[in-house]
Amino acid sequence: MTFALGSELKRFIKSWLPPAVLVLFTSLRTKSATYKGDYGSWNEALTNSTGYDSDIILEKVSSALQKVKSGEAVYERDSVLFDEVEHSFPLLAGLLRVAAENEGRLSVLDFGGSLGSTYFQCRNFLSVLPQMNWCIVEQEKFVQRGCDLFETNQLRFFYTVQESVDLMRPNVALLSSVLQYIQSPLDIIKSFINTDIEYIIIDRTPFSSLDNKNWLCVQHVSPEIYQASYPCWIFSESWFKKSLLGEFDLIADFEGSDGGGSVGELPFQFKGMVWKRR
Repeated sequence: MTFALGSELKRFIKSWLPPAVLVLFTSLRTKSATYKGDYGSWNEALTNSTGYDSDIILEKVSSALQKVKSGEAVYERDSVLFDEVEHSFPLLAGLLRVAAENEGRLSVLDFGGSLGSTYFQCRNFLSVLPQMNWCIVEQEKFVQRGCDLFETNQLRFFYTVQESVDLMRPNVALLSSVLQYIQSPLDIIKSFINTDIEYIIIDRTPFSSLDNKNWLCVQHVSPEIYQASYPCWIFSESWFKKSLLGEFDLIADFEGSDGGGSVGELPFQFKGMVWKRR
C-alpha cells in the first residue's frame, strides 16, 4: 500500500499543542482541571483560552524522564516521579496481542508520545518480547530533545509518520491523550486508516454518551499546576466508533485510569479502545 502521510500529517502536527503539555495534564484532569463552554468553532475556543509556555513544560518532563532513565526514579507521569510503575494493563494487553499475532514482533508508532513516557511505563513489561521497537512522532523541539537524550536502538524519534513507517514498519499506532487537543481529529483518524498499520489503540481520551455530537470546550488547568487553558474535544463515543467502523473492528474498549469529569451538566469518561484492521 502506498503511504501519503508525510506532508499531510506534518501540517497537522504544526497545529498540535506541545506534546509535553498533554503529558503534564493527563492524570491531573479529574483533580485539577475544569472544563467550560460549548464553543462553535476551534478558533472561538482558542480565543477563550490562554495558551502555554512549551519550553517550561519540555524542561519539566525532560528532567523527570532523565531520572527514570538513569535509575534515580522508577516511573514518571505528568512530570511527577513515583516509586512504582502504574501499569495500564488494558494497554499492555492490546500491545501484547499485536506482538502475539506477529511472532513476537512489536513496533509501536506512538503519535504525540512526548519524550517516551508511555514507553518507559511499558518497557519492563514488554522486555520479554523477542523484538520491540517504539517510535515517537512529535514536533521539532521534542524530537530534537528526544534524539539528544533518550534515543536508543529501541526508542526512536521522528518528525513525520512517513519517516517512522518507512524505517520502522509499525504494526500498531498508539494515540494516547492526543486526539482531543487537535483541531481536526477526524483527519488524523483517516490518515491512519490510509496506512496498512494493523492495529490502532486509543487511550486516555474523553468520551460522552451524546449521540454524534462532539462537545468543544476549554480545559482550564489549576494554577497550582500550570497557568494554562486549551481547546479540548469531548468526543461522542458513537461518532468516534463510526469513524473507524468499516475499516477496523473494535476488539475491546476499556475505562481509562484518568476517571471521568464533566463540562457543565455533560458527564464524560476517559476511555481506551483497541481496533484491528479488517
